[in-house]
Amino acid sequence: MNGGSSHQTVLSLAESQHKERSVLIGYVSDERYVALADVLLEFERDGRTIAIVRSTPRGAVVAEISEGPCEVTLVKPGFGSKRVSMTVNTEEPYHFRLLSDCILGYVWPREVRTGERSEFRVHSAEPYRLTLWRYGWKREMVKLLGWFDEHGPRATVQITPDGDYTQTGVHWNKIGYGSAHHTQFVTGPERSGLYYLHAKGEKSGEFFSFPWVVAPAKPSAPVAILASTNTWLAYNNFGGRSNYVNAERLPDRPVVNARQDLIRYTNAGSFNEWGFQDENYQPLSFERPEPGNVVREDEEVTDPIMGRLPCGMAPAEWRLLGWMEREGFDYDYYSESHLHFGELDLDAYRILIISVHPEYWSRKMYQRVKDWVQNRGGRLIYLGGNGLNCEVDFLDRERMRFKTWLAPSTGGALGMPDPNNPDVYLESRMHRTLESEANLLGVVCTDTGIMTAAPYKVVRDDHWVYAGTGLRNGDLFGEKSLQERINGGASGHETDKMSEYSPAGTVLLAKGTNQDEGGAEMVHYETASGGAVFSVGSITWVPCLLVDDAVSRITANVIVRLLGGT
Repeated sequence: MNGGSSHQTVLSLAESQHKERSVLIGYVSDERYVALADVLLEFERDGRTIAIVRSTPRGAVVAEISEGPCEVTLVKPGFGSKRVSMTVNTEEPYHFRLLSDCILGYVWPREVRTGERSEFRVHSAEPYRLTLWRYGWKREMVKLLGWFDEHGPRATVQITPDGDYTQTGVHWNKIGYGSAHHTQFVTGPERSGLYYLHAKGEKSGEFFSFPWVVAPAKPSAPVAILASTNTWLAYNNFGGRSNYVNAERLPDRPVVNARQDLIRYTNAGSFNEWGFQDENYQPLSFERPEPGNVVREDEEVTDPIMGRLPCGMAPAEWRLLGWMEREGFDYDYYSESHLHFGELDLDAYRILIISVHPEYWSRKMYQRVKDWVQNRGGRLIYLGGNGLNCEVDFLDRERMRFKTWLAPSTGGALGMPDPNNPDVYLESRMHRTLESEANLLGVVCTDTGIMTAAPYKVVRDDHWVYAGTGLRNGDLFGEKSLQERINGGASGHETDKMSEYSPAGTVLLAKGTNQDEGGAEMVHYETASGGAVFSVGSITWVPCLLVDDAVSRITANVIVRLLGGT
């Protein structure tokens, strides 16, 4: 008896010595990088189960596992289950990512020329109907792309990579897709423009729409309009990062409560995330869904623009395209990458229009347009606010790096002392890395007037822009607006003003009546080469085009004048 007891004690001691200690394996989060609790994880090694655990309230995954490769299965109701091959490394916690049961989608490439094709990549936990639409004065259904069902249990559910896929893209349709009998491509229609794909769930009726920029195979109109696709990326936080949320990189731990965990809320100052050197910022990938660009299923171009992000992105830019078609102006439509990569022949056009919020431009984009205006007679119409304010680098067609660094002591977003020369005031982030955008636009954004909206007041009623309006000095215009985020008039949301860098001969035509002298300044100047620039300096101008007669007439006068060459 004693011998047996002693033997059992030795075995128990040996088992205790070899028993694995509990270690932090990693964290599990959703597509917003929000911590997920109660995710069931099964770890396998060499074909056998070595641990079954659940994630904690902070998304932590703790298990009694030694370091080394594992196969992990993750399951949680309301999310797509998946299997992962990973390596346990206690020095570097692993970041598991799950995707919620909803409808999401995007096309890739997100911009094409007529006749080129993109792949639509849709995530859905139920069968869905997919249609293609063109967005102009009327929303026109181009065609039914088809019904897509499970064809196997939950086969239309996509799988996101683990880790920070805001840098790499989500790579949907890479697993279980791509056979000759399972293609999901759509060809760019003959007519250039803004297109949307509509996905609608069969049972739930859930709806998701996503944009597609179709440029012409060759120039076909006198006016080119540039979609602000770089800005769409800057504000897209799908995956947990944008240029405004976790701008530098994803935090080590997923978010439990944004107000307690995100640096934009926990540090003092309005733009406290932008306190790092340029090279610290991790890139952002275009290859992700864009929830901020969703247009509602029954929305028409004359409807109010609902929501925070849509007011400064594609849904707002659609109002310009609708107005152009209502007024009978032909245009070709391009993405900003077309301009950056030399695929937009500026010399083939009389006018280039940028609108709403074209905040992020590459150096190549800026220099190409400036040279065209100043030296080759190009005409630029800037119907936006806070434009060209920050330089960006295209790493390739899929990724961009934002140069958003500010001196930590300034706390401001739109102007700062030069950190290398305190006697020099930099007007913007573009000014820090290149030059003030006022050199091209005639105006530059300032802090005053931000998050307010008001009508403009006429300053130069003898100028040709006011022809047919009946407006006189001191009169107000731009009072009606479709913008619901910052409602109140055509001068608003973010506003630009003239500066010491505005070109000689820049004429002030009107000024917004926003509080604290924060109103946008509407300006015009001409160049020796026959070029010209007209700027309104306001994000809320375009949402007024379809409902405010004066804003519409002034914009039409500018286009007709600059097309005519006088």
